This record gives sequence, C-alpha cells and structure tokens, in this order.
Amino acid sequence: MSLEDFLDDDFIKIGLDCVNQDQLFQTLYQEAYSKGYVSKQFLEKIKEREESFPTGLSINNYNVAIPHTDPEYVFKQFIAITTLKRPIPFQLMDDRSKKVNVKIVILLGLNEPHDQLNVLQQLIQMIQDEKKIEQIASSTSVKEIRHLFIQ
Repeated sequence: MSLEDFLDDDFIKIGLDCVNQDQLFQTLYQEAYSKGYVSKQFLEKIKEREESFPTGLSINNYNVAIPHTDPEYVFKQFIAITTLKRPIPFQLMDDRSKKVNVKIVILLGLNEPHDQLNVLQQLIQMIQDEKKIEQIASSTSVKEIRHLFIQ
C-alpha cells in the first residue's frame, strides 16, 4: 500500500497551535475518535508509547516526530500529518536524554503489521528528502501536503 491509501484530508492540519505534546495528542485523538478511527484508549496508549519509545527524529535541518501505538487501538488505518505553528519538544528516538523541537508530526494509526513496516520505510525515505520536508513545513495548503506525500 502507498501512503496515499492512509491519507484523509481531515487528518492534515496546517499550523496547529499547541503548547505541548499533551495538547497535540488530545487534538489529534479527538479528530480520530470522533470519526471512529480509534478506540477510547488510543490517547492514553499513544502517550504511554511516546514515553517508553520516543519518536523524535532529527534529519538534516528538520525535526520530525512519528508517534504511533499498538494496533489494537486502531479501528481504521490512517496517517495524520500536522505542521505546528510553534515547535514542540519530543525526545529523540535514538537518545532519550535529548529533545528536539519538532515542527512536523506524522501520527500513525495502523493496525496491520505489514503495513506498519511498509509505511515506516516510505516515511523515512520521504523524511530524508530535505527539499520535500522543507516544502511540507512551509506549506499552507492541505492539497499541497497531500501531493508532497504521494509523489
């Protein structure tokens, strides 16, 4: 499956103004829960997983986070793409003692193990494209972000 199969324009947020991870996760959870994509436990479990297995990445000049949780809390698969008005600190995936200020958050709601590996590989490849990440970070259009993700 391609990234496009998991995208829903309602889950692409531009310039979201959140003060911390809790507010960010709450906002994204409410959207997914109201549409029946996730269980009630999703919010708690995404926070727990982020605490245990941080998802902050520092690649080139951009910091990205890819939070996700266990498949049993996801009813319908999705990817939520969020650019933030103000960066939010996330612990680094490879060094929990350090934090990075993240401006792009890609929340994964996946419930099929083979899809998770495939999606992560595609995302890592995309994130390593500095020009594309720069365009996503500065985009003002849902349509443009969708296009950048699927090209």
